[in-house]
Amino acid sequence: MYQEDFDNSFSQEKSGDDIYSRPVRAGKRTYFFDVKATKNNDYYLTITESKRKVEKDGRFSYDKHKIFLYKEDFEKFAAGLQEVVQYIKDKCPVQERVYTEPSEEAPRKTDFTDVDFDKL
Repeated sequence: MYQEDFDNSFSQEKSGDDIYSRPVRAGKRTYFFDVKATKNNDYYLTITESKRKVEKDGRFSYDKHKIFLYKEDFEKFAAGLQEVVQYIKDKCPVQERVYTEPSEEAPRKTDFTDVDFDKL
């Protein structure tokens, strides 16, 4: 996970007191599962998808999508999520992607060809 993604994840949005947070790095995305509390100390969950992107000037920014899930909806949400996840697994088996850094010993794959600029 990108440290600045975690550190700055909610600097723009503060709604409720932060109780617990669990970031999950998944490829180019990070998912945040955050438990927050209302003024009456009632807990709810926010789920945020954050994807880091590079701006034209080279700076990083983040696309974020957030949902709020209230405890009275937990069971229905979990049941619906489990149902559609199982449907997808049954119809189109998921091949888990494993992201690894290339080792120094392994040859690096490049997406370009060797060009002799003197011949251009």
